[in-house]
Amino acid sequence: MPGRFLPADHSLGDANTIGGYAAVHSRPAAFEGTDGMSYSVEIVVDRVAADGPEAFAAFLLFLRWRRVGAQGVEGHLETDYLAWGPTEDRARTNLGAMQLERVRELLAILSAGRTAAPTRRWWDVMRAEDEDTP
Repeated sequence: MPGRFLPADHSLGDANTIGGYAAVHSRPAAFEGTDGMSYSVEIVVDRVAADGPEAFAAFLLFLRWRRVGAQGVEGHLETDYLAWGPTEDRARTNLGAMQLERVRELLAILSAGRTAAPTRRWWDVMRAEDEDTP
């Protein structure tokens, strides 16, 4: 599906927070990790207790996008639980208030020490695909 431009609607939230950014821009935030790879980030919520003030917990899921070949996800990183709430929506809202700069810092920590160097250069991949074509 090709991309489409949607103008930002700043009345929907604070674009400097992870939850506000997604609401304002109608898409997840994206960052470059310290490994040089592109990541998009989503807030994920799990039920962690039957009920109570911390029945739900939220964490950040960073999807690592493929650099070579067909577009797609080739891996992920995730944080520990970062926010809690009595409902799924409350836990999501609590984590959604996190500043984008802090999200970027967490990705830097998670991606530190990883290498993004592909095993083959893109032109070698293309040449190999051409040779395989009858």
